[in-house]
Amino acid sequence: MSFPVKEIKTTPYDGQKPGTSGLRKRVKVFQQEHYTENFVQAIFDSVDAKGQTLVIGGDGRYFSPETVQTILRIGSANGVAKFIVGHNAILSTPAASNIIRKYKAYGGILLTASHNPGGPNNDFGIKYNMSNGGPAPEEVTNKIYAKTKSISSYKVIESDPVDLSKIGSFTYGPTKVDIIDSVKDYVELLESIFDFDLIQSFLLTNSDNFKVLFDGMHGVTGPYGRAIFVDKLGLPLSSVQNAVPLPDFGGGHPDPNLTYAHELVENVESRNIQFGAASDGDGDRNMIYGKGAFVTPSDSVAIIADWAEEAIPYFKSGVKGVARSMPTSKQIEYVAKKKGLTCYEVPTGWKFFGNLMDAGKLSICGEESFGTGSDHIREKDGVWAVVAWLNIIAFANKKSPNQLVGIKELLQKHYALYGRSFFSRYDYEEVSSEGAQKLVDNINEHITKDTLLKTTHESKSTGQSFTVSETVNFDYTDPVDGSVSKNQGQIIRFSDGSRVVFRLSGTGSQGATVRMYVERYVAPEKGAAVLNGDTAEGLKGLIEVALEISKLKEFLGREKPTVIT
Repeated sequence: MSFPVKEIKTTPYDGQKPGTSGLRKRVKVFQQEHYTENFVQAIFDSVDAKGQTLVIGGDGRYFSPETVQTILRIGSANGVAKFIVGHNAILSTPAASNIIRKYKAYGGILLTASHNPGGPNNDFGIKYNMSNGGPAPEEVTNKIYAKTKSISSYKVIESDPVDLSKIGSFTYGPTKVDIIDSVKDYVELLESIFDFDLIQSFLLTNSDNFKVLFDGMHGVTGPYGRAIFVDKLGLPLSSVQNAVPLPDFGGGHPDPNLTYAHELVENVESRNIQFGAASDGDGDRNMIYGKGAFVTPSDSVAIIADWAEEAIPYFKSGVKGVARSMPTSKQIEYVAKKKGLTCYEVPTGWKFFGNLMDAGKLSICGEESFGTGSDHIREKDGVWAVVAWLNIIAFANKKSPNQLVGIKELLQKHYALYGRSFFSRYDYEEVSSEGAQKLVDNINEHITKDTLLKTTHESKSTGQSFTVSETVNFDYTDPVDGSVSKNQGQIIRFSDGSRVVFRLSGTGSQGATVRMYVERYVAPEKGAAVLNGDTAEGLKGLIEVALEISKLKEFLGREKPTVIT
């Protein structure tokens, strides 16, 4: 039976340039006539998926079901042989990466804007992942962008919509469509990585004095959290909150940090919960928070790397290497040095970690933007990080039968051994693009002319002095393929080892987001009182100096950041 392919005339839209995180715009932009169709056709024009299998999933945000049908219409017309689709169009980003790898798919199209708000007046996104399960590299995203600028038509096959609510095998024109359980394969993957029996034994034995609360933030990970913490580990249903994915994330901002995950923080503190965790809209980010103990993402990946080989079955044969994104604190470097591991410093973007993983050089990595992961897939993985922490805590308590070891105790032990990188990130969201560019240009001028070098700056509130030892724009040469990435962030280093980093972020859908990262290292010999001190207090003087040097408030017109983490 032949299925007629229609060719529909169209004209290009400006600005359909995807990053490795895909194309992100407001929903209303995607709803323009031919806008989504143009971009989807550009993907198929760029990746040649004829006769191949592709995965479709996403975080369930508003406009996802309609877009799945658009992809089926266009994909079938472009010769895709089979689509594997998450039930109700839902697959967390890590789960989708796993599905691509497990079933040897050609690639995947993910409908997500990650941690950005959802709903009819907020954000939507379309992202393409490669056969390794990781984000498309620049050579592919550039090709897609080029196609969007010259597109004149797109192809469709008209057929009845596929019922995304029914698991099973269906057809769309000549194309096979498998609607799969969104959770099953991912849970099986985690069971092959972690010691679930040990975790369950610890949690049930200490059910009175070690309580767990996981917050899905009405994003994609609610069903995953319920399957793992309730069904597999035997915890009560009350250990999972906001677990139903909603198209608008319940009106919240599904970004797991102290600002937007405030409900988790409040419940952990008021209910005396020892282990709290949250994940974001599409499930690739995480926050670990116990009563009176917040774990920075920089510390989180360092502690996972420290315990991995000993505590987590997946790493029993050894850790190949570790890595951090450039803005992430150097805490993991101290672990790597002690263990004799190579630690890579890469630009922001998971594709850089993926290259190292595919080359067998990297096992564990993390970004300060609440992304942590390993080479089990090619995306960061929020739920993986949460279960990793539970595995480590269960193992640590097996070694400490007479004293309960929780989040705070693990942090204190870590700082006593390695010292501590006091670290904070200031986010200035949706600021003027013009002001953001002026900020960047001003710092670049200092870097070019060395005008800050050896200058000393004093904090008025703390009396601390900071002398600039280096200013640099971070460039990266990939040790695997030799590709060069320039201008990945501006770094101001000080003679005491402190540093400040400025970056323009590409994860927003409009305006500009400026991130300022502040880091100050304190050696273990300074003692527990200093090492376990308040982060804001430990960084107060350096933050003052950073704001003064950069003239950030002047350029951005903001007195305070949108979010502090």
